[in-house]
Amino acid sequence: MPQPPGQHAPEPTSDSDTAIEAHGLRKSYGEVEVLDGMDLRVERGAVFALLGPNGAGKTTTVRILATLTAADAGRARVAGYDVVADRARVRRAISLTGQFAAVDEKQTGEENLRMMARLSGLSRPAARRRAAELLERFGLADAGRRQAVTYSGGMRRRLDLAAGLVGDPEVVFLDEPTTGLDPRSRRELWEAVRELSARGATVFLTTQYLEEADQLADRVAVVDRGRLVAEGTAQELKSTVGGHRLDLVFRDADGYGRHASRAAVHRSPETLTLGLPTDGSAAHVRTLLDEIDPTRLEVARFSLHTATLDDVFLSLTDARREPAHV
Repeated sequence: MPQPPGQHAPEPTSDSDTAIEAHGLRKSYGEVEVLDGMDLRVERGAVFALLGPNGAGKTTTVRILATLTAADAGRARVAGYDVVADRARVRRAISLTGQFAAVDEKQTGEENLRMMARLSGLSRPAARRRAAELLERFGLADAGRRQAVTYSGGMRRRLDLAAGLVGDPEVVFLDEPTTGLDPRSRRELWEAVRELSARGATVFLTTQYLEEADQLADRVAVVDRGRLVAEGTAQELKSTVGGHRLDLVFRDADGYGRHASRAAVHRSPETLTLGLPTDGSAAHVRTLLDEIDPTRLEVARFSLHTATLDDVFLSLTDARREPAHV
């Protein structure tokens, strides 16, 4: 990938424990800079979640790593291969499932999988065996001879994921795969992801569902405005916002307004609620209350909560905050 004048991305170092690595990825569309020097490293066999608001650069990152889009600058390797110099090898080593199931609804589930198996080079007998294996693995054996148009949204997404696994890829990219699914279907797909990881595949997941990353990912990275702003385990990221959150409900809008500029992880002007990071200890809670409401006239009530990835997400994607590293 070409480098801008005067800039040189460092050479990626590849080792047997690394499934995905990227250094200095940049991408712009016209005047809009989508990626601004993205660096990533994902270990083999891990489930890695990339979180970020709409437009943060998640899908662009996936498209570059999956060889569908060329970066303007930077370098990346997937499954040990350079995404530009070894594009064909990368494509043979990966699977990509997007936000919408890409299945032929006029074909049965079995026909969809057999077609993909044949396209990947398997013989007819081998394609039949592979289709049957995947239908069983994803809980679709009973529906295998039904047209995909009769499938629920969750069943179609599982069929789409199964189709991507025909070639037994080393790395599986899931770009917001549970978008639009009901809670039951989401959990069914979660189970499929856990099984993939248990079998040794590396899973790169982008999502806007904080619970999804918390449930599935070994490591979580938060991206905002094309840059990585934090990375770590879910617990490590939660610790960056204090481990707990103290929610203060003010008696009136004036009281809320006097403290709304504080470094908060939750703000709700409608309910006059301000959420502040805390370590959860009685001493720190008392200190915060005495600092904010020394006269005990402004705060109507308070509650203490364990910090969530929602708190991390809102805190780290606030443009006023500095990047954090875990």
